Amino acid sequence: MTTVTELIGQSVWDANGVWVGHVVDIRVVKHKGELQQSHTVYGLVVSSLRAPLLLGLTRDREGRSTWLTRALARVVYAGCTFVPWAGITDYGDGEVHIAMLRKELTRA
Repeated sequence: MTTVTELIGQSVWDANGVWVGHVVDIRVVKHKGELQQSHTVYGLVVSSLRAPLLLGLTRDREGRSTWLTRALARVVYAGCTFVPWAGITDYGDGEVHIAMLRKELTRA
């Protein structure tokens, strides 16, 4: 079984077998108010243009972002698409397969 951090750099393929890109970032939701902080993965950022190096770029440790990091993220994430975690059918062995088509994905 692949861990979430091992998804960075894996190839993403849509339902028709069309290559979408590489996983460049993982989006998570932080659960507040619990004794131990936990996070839930809610999607992947996929790019066909960039190398897998964007992890943790846009937020600080408290989950906040400044105007500068938001502007930088718009430039760096240009051309990236968002794949919701619910749309992932299979992952491992260097590949992620999704249940939707490439043209149905939204911009990150």
